[in-house]
Amino acid sequence: MSVIPSRRTVLRGAAVAAALPLVGTLSTGAASASSAPCRDTDLGPNVLVFDPSMGDAAIQAQVDAVFNVQQSNQFGTERYALAFMPGSYNVDINVGFYTHVLGLGDSPDDVVINGHVTVDAQWFGGNGTQNFWRAAENLCIVPPDGLERWAVSQAAPMRRTHVKGNMTLWPSPPGNRWSSGGFLADSVVDGQVESGSQQQWLSRNDTFGSWTGANWNMVFVGVQGAPAQSFPTPPMTTVDRTPAVREKPFLTVDAHGSYQVFVPALRRDSTGTTWASGKAAGHGIALSRFHVARPGDTAETINRALAQGRHLLLTPGVYRLSSPLQVSRPGTVVLGLGLATLQATHGNSLIEVADVGDVSIAGVLLEAASAGSGVLLRVGDGRSRKNHAEQPTALFDVFVRIGGAVPGGAAVSVQIDSNDVIVDHIWAWRADHGNDGSVGWAVNPADTGFLVNGDRVTVYGLFVEHYQKYEVLWNGNHGRTYFFQNEHPYDVPTQAAWVHGTTNGYAAYKVADSVTDHHAWGLGSYCFFNLEADIYTDRAYEVPDTPGVVFTDLMTVCLNGAGGGGILHCINDSGDPVQNGFGTYSMKGYSNGAAAV
Repeated sequence: MSVIPSRRTVLRGAAVAAALPLVGTLSTGAASASSAPCRDTDLGPNVLVFDPSMGDAAIQAQVDAVFNVQQSNQFGTERYALAFMPGSYNVDINVGFYTHVLGLGDSPDDVVINGHVTVDAQWFGGNGTQNFWRAAENLCIVPPDGLERWAVSQAAPMRRTHVKGNMTLWPSPPGNRWSSGGFLADSVVDGQVESGSQQQWLSRNDTFGSWTGANWNMVFVGVQGAPAQSFPTPPMTTVDRTPAVREKPFLTVDAHGSYQVFVPALRRDSTGTTWASGKAAGHGIALSRFHVARPGDTAETINRALAQGRHLLLTPGVYRLSSPLQVSRPGTVVLGLGLATLQATHGNSLIEVADVGDVSIAGVLLEAASAGSGVLLRVGDGRSRKNHAEQPTALFDVFVRIGGAVPGGAAVSVQIDSNDVIVDHIWAWRADHGNDGSVGWAVNPADTGFLVNGDRVTVYGLFVEHYQKYEVLWNGNHGRTYFFQNEHPYDVPTQAAWVHGTTNGYAAYKVADSVTDHHAWGLGSYCFFNLEADIYTDRAYEVPDTPGVVFTDLMTVCLNGAGGGGILHCINDSGDPVQNGFGTYSMKGYSNGAAAV
């Protein structure tokens, strides 16, 4: 296999292809999409709500207009949600950057798209490794040719979908065209899923007709129809049941035509979807109980609403905040539409969640837009003895960006101090490319992407890349990780800048020496040092040698091409090096100082 076309290419000021008018002025000769077809709430101009009476041609024109703006708009400020009322539509939906496609029914089968909901990579020469920041959920997709294409990389979840056909996870046309890291949950694919060139993937609580293909790291948790455990040949990691999870809250329309947010119930030891046998368990919250935020709202305005007991819906856009949002009430839902983006403008944090249970933070992009932030998202406030196992706080599709769009820095991106927190898909990214002046060793500094101090924290889908010290640091006990994807920082200037004590570099995933119980499945850590400085990392994973700390199915990759440098050990002092060119290394397991290869 040839080396991945690197994501190191710098996009210099990605331009908007065309100006998209506000919804109210989008004219197609037929009915225009409304920002408020429900009687109770105006979701603003960047939520386009469609119903079948508008006509397929008119809907297609508006969907295409959004895509023309967002197709290559990697670091732009435009954000859109395309919401479909229950019914059937004959449209094709291309999903560009910062575009969120959602059905508004109780079940995915309530909104039927007789067409494709596509992510491809023609904007980038067929290379899908930068297909970030987009989402689709709560839809039934019926592709006329029988093939749904979702060729994504990080921060591009598909949830709660029913694909009536086959599904492919790599760009068109097939060949040496890569995609790199997707997430699929609570979904059914009637036919076959083909991974193709997809490098790593997490499927959780899905149902497949079948699965074919593997590359580096394919993980299945609670999936019906998953391939058998076979790591590393092929590299399939299969965990039969999902121990504890809630699905992401989602916007829907009730029987009276009013918006509500449905919050799925906690499930234990589950397989398959929440909805295949009928309506999912959970409860609805009327949108009248939410503060519906618009870009321009201040932290003070939003916090006043949160303190009064309201939930929070963030409509699409960029929110520049000089102080954090304070979530202090149990059961609070914070839900973003259209990759709603919070920017820290004064060295502040962005979201602070008290040590309470049953909070949901979902569908947000957090960004350092100034220097000096200590933590961007914090759950809890220091170590605690509180047990939240029956009502865990959960994070869904929480994405963090340090650099890329704007310069900025934060020591820690996400810090979990509370116990029993569930994290369901996160990408913390210190940018390796972006707009001019936004990327550099001292321009977008960031120490750690994911810091866990709480006990019994469970993560499904942990993507953390390019941080300058330990990228994941786990201090709490009884932690569980299902799927980890990582790249070391590309831009290490010298070995002296990438050393602590006598150790070269920092482990990508560090479990503290005090931890006595920690399990992780399906881990991949990669290096690509692009300054030709022969940079080495002593180890990708670093753990205490104790029987309760177990890593299952882990691997390393070197992408340095013909250059020097690499990773010298997989975990602790075990495992062969990957260095001085392209190479991979796989290990079946590690515990108590012993490796299984």
